Formats: sequence, structure tokens, C-alpha cells
Amino acid sequence: MHATRRSNVTVLALAPAPALTDRIYDDHLTGGPNAHKYWFKIRNHVDGPIVGPIRIVVNYLVIYISMHLPSLTLKRWVYRCLGMRLGHNVTIASGVILDYFFPELIEIGDNTIIGMDTMVLTHEYLRDRFRLGRVRIGANCLVGARSTLLAGVTLGEGTIIAAMSLVHRGTPAGTFAGGVPIRPLRSER
Repeated sequence: MHATRRSNVTVLALAPAPALTDRIYDDHLTGGPNAHKYWFKIRNHVDGPIVGPIRIVVNYLVIYISMHLPSLTLKRWVYRCLGMRLGHNVTIASGVILDYFFPELIEIGDNTIIGMDTMVLTHEYLRDRFRLGRVRIGANCLVGARSTLLAGVTLGEGTIIAAMSLVHRGTPAGTFAGGVPIRPLRSER
């Protein structure tokens, strides 16, 4: 932001809001009318028809039990064992729901804070298909409480997401965004 003076009037010029980026995900057709009916087959291409459903159930139990662990160090260790890529000093607050179908598709950079009761999804079911997408959260980000991040989003380094936001698109570095769905509120550049 910079100010220009014209006679006795000061005009403030704001930097333009940064553009949001598209999500990157893979569509897998199931034929409908309810793709969730086939939940037990979603991991078959990774783990096979026997191990896939068992892994989903184990991931669910581990993530559910870990949601309220008071030790951030222990919580990070447990989540890394499930395949998540977590940087140093990541804070995942109490009540955060992480995708238990594909936790290995979650990447969180150093010094990032994920606020209380946030939901991070790497898959989503539609009527005739399901989508899979990696969620990448850069270093030094803050995701406000009770926000939802959809499959395939990438948050640039230093991004701040306001509380109770629906993150349906990615953000460039240094963006402050919020709302349902998100929109850029201002840039920190």
C-alpha cells in the first residue's frame, strides 16, 4: 500500500488481491448414483482389496484417538507414521480431522499452525465419482479454526486462512484469505 498526495486529498492505493490457483486432483469414475457406496474399494489401487479397507479402518482409529493428544511431538510422530509429511514445529490443534482414507497425501511445512476443529480432506465423493488430491500447506502458514481444506489445494508459504473458511482453491505465498468459499482479503507482500 502506498499513498499519493494530490492537492489536499490523499489517495491510498491498495495492491491488487492475489489470484487464487486451481485445485489439482484425479477423478475416478464409479458410475453413480452414489460413489460413497464403494468406500471400501477406494484404496484397492494402492493396497489391494484385502489390505485397503483394513488400512482405512486403522487410519480412522489412529487419527480419531490422536485428535486430542496433548503432546504435539507425539501427535506429529503418530501422523508421520501414517505417511503424512510434516515439517518442524508443526502445530495440529485439538479436534483437527485429517483425511483417514489417504493421510499420506497431506504435506504441512515448517512452523505451520492448523487451528482447532479444522478438516483437511484429500478425497471427496460425488454422485458418480470420487476425487483424490494432495493437500500442500506451505511453511509459516496459519489455518484458522473450523476451516475446511478440500482435496488438491496448495497454500503458498506464509498464507493465513481466516477461521471457518472453505478452502476450495489454492493461494499464492503471503495471501490472507477467508470466507465460504475463500477469497483473497489482502496480500502480505
